Amino acid sequence: MSEQAAIKLFETKKIRTVWNEDEEEWYFSVVDVVGVLTDSVNPTDYLKKLRKRDELLGEYIGTICPQIEMKTETGKNRKTLAANTKELFRIIQSIPSPKAEPFKQWLAHAGKERIDQLQNPELSIEQAMTDYKRLGYSDNWINQRLKSIEIRKDLTDEWKKHGLQEGVQFATLTDIIYKTWSEKTAKEYKQFKGLKKENLRDNMTNKELVINMLAELSTKEISEVSDPETMEEHGNIAQRGGNIARDARLKLEAETGKKVVSPLNAKRILSIDE
Repeated sequence: MSEQAAIKLFETKKIRTVWNEDEEEWYFSVVDVVGVLTDSVNPTDYLKKLRKRDELLGEYIGTICPQIEMKTETGKNRKTLAANTKELFRIIQSIPSPKAEPFKQWLAHAGKERIDQLQNPELSIEQAMTDYKRLGYSDNWINQRLKSIEIRKDLTDEWKKHGLQEGVQFATLTDIIYKTWSEKTAKEYKQFKGLKKENLRDNMTNKELVINMLAELSTKEISEVSDPETMEEHGNIAQRGGNIARDARLKLEAETGKKVVSPLNAKRILSIDE
């Protein structure tokens, strides 16, 4: 399923969530919710005991709640029990807690917030701006980043229209684009910037964002007029789009004597902006 991870706060406590685009549902980490409601030092153990004590609940959780990959506090991805809003209400009812009612209200609001954003994309943009500002990015960088998100979505929508799948196919074509204009695959690019799990585009400079936007915009435009049918044809178009951006990169570097592809990452970019 197509997913988007996020961290939500309830009374300053973090709850890991994943948005399922296919179902248009938030999935919440059950262990995180149990930790918030019980203040237990070991919510995983509490949940195990709860499932043993309430056999019906244990069976319910085992059959209804999927295992979804989420980040741990150490930054590693691990599968954990997750539940959507409806399923969480059933679990909350089995946990004696004075926080149960306010948490239910918070839960209802959390779900509605995402639905509102889907119906009004401007809300999503405003939220993204707020999030980036909180992280310390400059207004200029934020404007570029938001535009890059729009262009990336236009490209992936074009790929979806031709029946391509998120995951391996999207990653393969993205790598072709990166490799063509920057001479680095996504993995090589992240290593160059000293990144691991971080988002590559969130760690690009303005110049890198602009050149990559040109590559993705060009790929989308060429795809629209070429109407490719095979993955090989899509790969060829990705290379052509990347070549347009590569030519622009080389021209800019020749005129300025400065490299576009930079080892700067977000931490260093922000310290420079300060």
